[in-house]
Amino acid sequence: MSHIIVIGAGQAGSSLTAKLRKLGFDGQVTLIGEESAPPYQRPPLSKAYLLGEMERERLFLRPESFYADQKIDLRLGARVDAIDAAAKTVTVGGEVLQYDQLALTTGSEPRRLPAAIGGDLDGIYTVRGLPDVDAMAPEFMKGRHVLIIGGGYIGLEAAAVAAKSGLKVTLVEMADRILQRVASTETSDFFRKLHGEHGVDIREGVGLARLTGEGRVTGAELSDGSTLDVDFVIAGVGITPATGLAELAGLDLENGIKTDAQGRTSDAAIFAAGDCASFPRAGGRIRLESVPNAIDQAELVAENMVGAEKTYVPQIWFWSDQYDVKLQIAGLNTGFDQVVVRDGGASRSHWYYRDGQLIAVDAMNDPRGYMVGKRLIDAGKNADPAVVADASADLKPLLKT
Repeated sequence: MSHIIVIGAGQAGSSLTAKLRKLGFDGQVTLIGEESAPPYQRPPLSKAYLLGEMERERLFLRPESFYADQKIDLRLGARVDAIDAAAKTVTVGGEVLQYDQLALTTGSEPRRLPAAIGGDLDGIYTVRGLPDVDAMAPEFMKGRHVLIIGGGYIGLEAAAVAAKSGLKVTLVEMADRILQRVASTETSDFFRKLHGEHGVDIREGVGLARLTGEGRVTGAELSDGSTLDVDFVIAGVGITPATGLAELAGLDLENGIKTDAQGRTSDAAIFAAGDCASFPRAGGRIRLESVPNAIDQAELVAENMVGAEKTYVPQIWFWSDQYDVKLQIAGLNTGFDQVVVRDGGASRSHWYYRDGQLIAVDAMNDPRGYMVGKRLIDAGKNADPAVVADASADLKPLLKT
């Protein structure tokens, strides 16, 4: 009987194994995860779950009974020690498992602050998994001071939750502005103003020199010479693809685990999907860190593992919730040379163009603008900047051009 092993029990791994069964694959399916919890949603961790607005069980993507019902051997709290690609074996917990095909859905890992600058002190947290958020939750007490390192979306979401919980929040971003790597100046300006209105002290162009304390963090020295007394620290300084097992298996790496357009790695029997995998697109190679990509890419890999030979064409979208603002992003703004602002007062969107072609949209409480922009981008169509800039203009006719 054919055996498919999937390593990484997150969104991608859960989606891949469920899709295999939906496609009628009747061989053995084993899903291996290091955490003790069954596969769960990550986005609510730093928002509703941390705020206490979502119970733990509601995080789970599927009831744990689903895996047993679907004859998926779900192994939790299990660490893979070795992959022998030549022998087609995986060693986990001292047991050697034989596979016919293997999928790596190992996700990504948070970057951590170096021990040399105090990164090994207690009271320093990252926002990645359920254990991280469970560990930091008791720190969120009104009146305490949290220092957040990094002005990307993870850092800003953590700042919003802390501010809503009544904490004093200082956020430092080493770059000239928050969101500099992922968004336009206009989007950075919008979120800087939003956080300022909620009392968050954002310091841009300021890095962390070192954290101080005896055993536990109590202070911070910043690159501009200023010092802070802090109760705890959240490091939101980015993530890296989890490629350790791929290296053990001798797979090619390039910005993650290198795959072809069908999700196959340099070993024909091994596939990869989700945050850990890079794939070809538009003459280059990209890696997407998003829930939609984890689901879509994993499901396509499942199809290809049973012989579909399909090419992955991503529908690129992301989202972020901060205070009462829902940010929805469609497309990738890489290389943009023009931003058109559509200001509807309560709603607002920023439309990115490159060489006159629409490539991405940031929509803040503007679901209609997001929907139209996403459909245009997915279809490779354009949008007249003059129409976009006129907040009173109906965007729907753009879909017919």
